[in-house]
Amino acid sequence: MASKNLIYVLNLHCPYIKIGDSDVAHSEEETSLLFQTFSNMFLPALDLLSFFKSQKLDAKLALVFSASTCEILSDPDIKRKYNKWLDNLIELGNKEVARVKKNSDLKKVAANNLRRAMENKRMYNQVWNCDLLKAFVSFAEEGYAEILATCGTYLFMPHFADMKEILNAQVESGLFAIKQYFGRVSDGFFLPEMGYAPGIEEVIKSYGVSYALLPSMSFLFSEVSPQNGTFMPARCQNGLSIVAAEDFMADREFSPLYLDASKDLAWELTAKELTPFIKEGKPRSATSWSYKNRDGDDYSVDSALSQIKTDAKEFVDKNEQALKKAAIILGDDADVSVTVVFDALSLSSNWPEFFDWLKESAVLAIGQGLRVTSPGVILEGKFLAQKISPYPAAFSEFAYGENLISNKNSWMIRYLRKASERIVDLVSRFPGDGGLKTRLLNLGARELLLVQDCTLAKMVDQNNFSDCAAEFFKRGIVSFSNIFDALGSNTVSTEWFCSLEKLHPVMPWLNYRIFAKKK
Repeated sequence: MASKNLIYVLNLHCPYIKIGDSDVAHSEEETSLLFQTFSNMFLPALDLLSFFKSQKLDAKLALVFSASTCEILSDPDIKRKYNKWLDNLIELGNKEVARVKKNSDLKKVAANNLRRAMENKRMYNQVWNCDLLKAFVSFAEEGYAEILATCGTYLFMPHFADMKEILNAQVESGLFAIKQYFGRVSDGFFLPEMGYAPGIEEVIKSYGVSYALLPSMSFLFSEVSPQNGTFMPARCQNGLSIVAAEDFMADREFSPLYLDASKDLAWELTAKELTPFIKEGKPRSATSWSYKNRDGDDYSVDSALSQIKTDAKEFVDKNEQALKKAAIILGDDADVSVTVVFDALSLSSNWPEFFDWLKESAVLAIGQGLRVTSPGVILEGKFLAQKISPYPAAFSEFAYGENLISNKNSWMIRYLRKASERIVDLVSRFPGDGGLKTRLLNLGARELLLVQDCTLAKMVDQNNFSDCAAEFFKRGIVSFSNIFDALGSNTVSTEWFCSLEKLHPVMPWLNYRIFAKKK
């Protein structure tokens, strides 16, 4: 029997942030950004999968992991410091419950936030044993999640479509990370920011990937008109299966009843009241704690929960109607699908109720007869899909990735392009060196990969921790340039090199020859 599928693709990519020493600029902000991601994105995602399992729901999510995300989740230093961060947040929460006890509405919000922080602490330590990657693996093995690969450090591929060595390195490192950390080969590939340009499919297909997700616009504007629209998979001319996907954030407006994350408690209280979460004399960083809704009124937990139900119902009904109409047009025997991509990092930081909404919408969809599944499931046995020539597109305001080269961040791309040219040149000049030179080349490759993450450009464009992102980018470019100069002059400061190697022990399995020209 034909099915109507609603596919949730949850992008869990997080840019690599190494918690530095206290004297490093922006370290407090970097710490806050990273640990909020643990509390607002990774743990809620696992909670959602746990709910599917406990309720024995026939549901499956597609989860996108980059190499940098895997490195963050497996870093023992980050695990230890996250626990300390939670302890400080819980202590602050206890003080807040006492401070607002005379206001019943605020007390309810404070108690809810405190309960959430304490539950995160319990789940992270007692249930997941501080190993979130292992938890995601278990859900994938039980059939509640499909793991999708993406570029190793989330490179916006169209900007480097003319530099195949860079694309190869990013795709290869992304696929290797999935095999390294999840013990499996990913059948699907997620294009960062859903950015597609002609030729990218050739790189992806060359690594044995079965399918990729592309923006719906790539389907609709194809030179060969897709017979099934965006409701069924197609294939590129080289045979790579492709699935059309919609951006959940496109034209999305949030109810004024939802929490306003920008009215964070960190900017409302005195430094003394914020201790021990924020030490006196240190820069303030967000607590994920707010009492105001988007209209500036006092936040109501009950009103927000009611709005979640309304919005989830509207979302499911809209997609159900679209699937019903597609089934009528394409025939009763056609499996039709709508694929929706959720940028979990952006949504969880700007819409605190996101995962509550996601759970509600999934339950509603199943209750209304839709199958909540992943792209790999709908592609099983589909070998005769129509071949099309996808149109260049991306997820952004005007569908071409304009926000990644804006008037705020355009200065970044020229450094990336020049550094990318240099790493390819270094590989050709030092094809078989060993010892210290190999370590130096590997370090240079890692530093370059880290700053190729297009999330940094987005953060600068959106003024979202923009100083942190710009500083991290500059440090990486300077480090790579110093490595390039040291190799060119055949001199290196061992002390400097070892300190830099210790600062970013990311992707220890990476070999610089990943940037070599493929024969």
